Amino acid sequence: MSEVQNFIKETVTEHPVVLFMKGTAQFPQCGFSGRSIQILRELGVKKLVTVNVLEDQEVREGIKTFSNWPTIPQLYVKGEFIGGSDIMNEMAANGELKEVLQEAGAFDE
Repeated sequence: MSEVQNFIKETVTEHPVVLFMKGTAQFPQCGFSGRSIQILRELGVKKLVTVNVLEDQEVREGIKTFSNWPTIPQLYVKGEFIGGSDIMNEMAANGELKEVLQEAGAFDE
């Protein structure tokens, strides 16, 4: 496993909620990343780690290989790949995302 793949694996397993995105939570650099942050904020997620893929080309490409998913943002909960902003949108709408996040302890201070 490459260094980048190790970094990704460690990041998603060490933190309950990780969003690989373009930009930061404060300054998303694309609409989909912005929408993903908005969804997580609306649900009240406290334990969120974001990784700005624009800062590292290897991570940007590596995350696509890691998840076998071609687009960013990518949400991971308890080490498991959930999906991008469309999937997050759907899951938020039907209450599924809140359940998954609750199980991960994402709302605890």
